[in-house]
Amino acid sequence: MFSSRTAVCIQIRRKSNLEALREKIAKGPSFQEFVKDPQPVLTDDPEEWAGYDGKLKRAKGDDERLRLPPWLKRTIPTGRNFSRIKEQLRDLNLHTVCEEARCPNIGECWGGGEHGTATATIMLLGDTCTRGCRFCSVKTARSPPPPDPMEPINTATAIASWGLDYIVLTSVDRDDLADGGSQHFAETVQEIKKRNKSVLVECLVPDFRGDEKQIETIVNSGLDVYAHNIETVESLTPYVRDRRARYRQSLSTLEHAKRVNADLITKSSIMLGLGETDGEVGVCLRDLRDAGVDCVTLGQYMQPTKRHLKVVEYVTPEKFKRWEIEGSGMGFLYVASGPLVRSSYKAGEFFIASVLRNRKSGAA
Repeated sequence: MFSSRTAVCIQIRRKSNLEALREKIAKGPSFQEFVKDPQPVLTDDPEEWAGYDGKLKRAKGDDERLRLPPWLKRTIPTGRNFSRIKEQLRDLNLHTVCEEARCPNIGECWGGGEHGTATATIMLLGDTCTRGCRFCSVKTARSPPPPDPMEPINTATAIASWGLDYIVLTSVDRDDLADGGSQHFAETVQEIKKRNKSVLVECLVPDFRGDEKQIETIVNSGLDVYAHNIETVESLTPYVRDRRARYRQSLSTLEHAKRVNADLITKSSIMLGLGETDGEVGVCLRDLRDAGVDCVTLGQYMQPTKRHLKVVEYVTPEKFKRWEIEGSGMGFLYVASGPLVRSSYKAGEFFIASVLRNRKSGAA
């Protein structure tokens, strides 16, 4: 029997990385078991529906803010796991994108959900970004405080205590640092692996302004999944993202990561509901696939505060299902598509379940 790391995506004998992972996923639970319209809070109480006019899309020139449809309502986060993780993060001076980006799934992920596994996405390099994307609620500044030198060790310590098999690391953009924070990222991965080599590490990284050396630092750090989010279609990129973030630049970073290590799993994410057309979404998916991206997630954009971009359209669960089918037909390793799907949502549970099934079967 192989270790979880070997069984899932590293050093699988006689098979390429992707071939083996496809086989394991096919034998394990489907990704939709974890992302299917994740437990929306629906109710028959008329007060909950009062005022909802059923309007899902703003007309051109309409500045009215759309009301939240019922399938996007969530419960207030509570529970023992939620409180425990929050306390540990504070004690170690760690940040999560779950909090900073106001993720609607924080209660389910931190609380463990129906599967009882708590997951969190650690945000490295502080909680202040040097960029100002119009969809993101993370704090911004031209010169954020310097990175905490103890963060790689503190992060590894927290992850070791949680006993997870899969962890997602992400970060703010740090254009103020000479290397964009890539070395800090790499040190964190190495500290995690030092404590437990079988832990699978996904790094959801910035574009590093397209600097190939910085990309290579991440790729060669020992990580298992390289992720970078394209965020939106090409025509909306200048409007939605910071001016330093470019559509083609994002594609090239993903393509270069794959070029450096062909067996590396690469991943990206698209937000829907910002005014994109169906044709543009299809082109974006094809561009990602042509860049060698293996995994893609599609989720609903939700306005974090009144200062951010308004939602143009609330995409229905049925249309998200259509994108899942279309994306799967393009040859992606998997496509996770749903209103509340996020780039790292339930990734840990999905891979852990696959590993456990393969351990039981003794498959290589």
